[in-house]
Amino acid sequence: MKIKKYSGYLPDKYGKFAPEEFRQSGIPVCSFPIELDELPEGTKDLALTLIDYDAVPVCGFPFIHWLAMGFGPVTSIAEDASQKDANLIQGQNSFGSKFYPDYGVNITQHYGGPMPPNCDHDYTLTVFALDKKLDLSNGFYLNELMKAMKGHVLAEDSIEILAQS
Repeated sequence: MKIKKYSGYLPDKYGKFAPEEFRQSGIPVCSFPIELDELPEGTKDLALTLIDYDAVPVCGFPFIHWLAMGFGPVTSIAEDASQKDANLIQGQNSFGSKFYPDYGVNITQHYGGPMPPNCDHDYTLTVFALDKKLDLSNGFYLNELMKAMKGHVLAEDSIEILAQS
């Protein structure tokens, strides 16, 4: 399995320079489309993480922008799946941390797009092909996802996506 790479910067629509119609409380919420090459045989579901490791010098921790699963065995994840796909199970992102106001679950348990404050950042998208659907509920944490996936990952791929400051 391979994730189709983005060339250049993540389009504005999905990040810091998103138009107002793609924002909630100032946060970009329209998730970008993801294309995958052939999935391994036996894939029952996909899970993904989108993490900004370049955020460590800014806020002191890697910033989680999106945790999701429940896509099924697909090779294409649609634009704005985070807001429009009711079948997704989505985890807690870093906008839900105590360092931010209470944005509510429409932001904290969905895609919260890149908004690098200090310079361009690389965002690590990792997609996991799983041999079963995981037993997690909306609002799960990254550590819970990692534990639940143990022994069930058929393949994984990561890419860096550059977002403009």
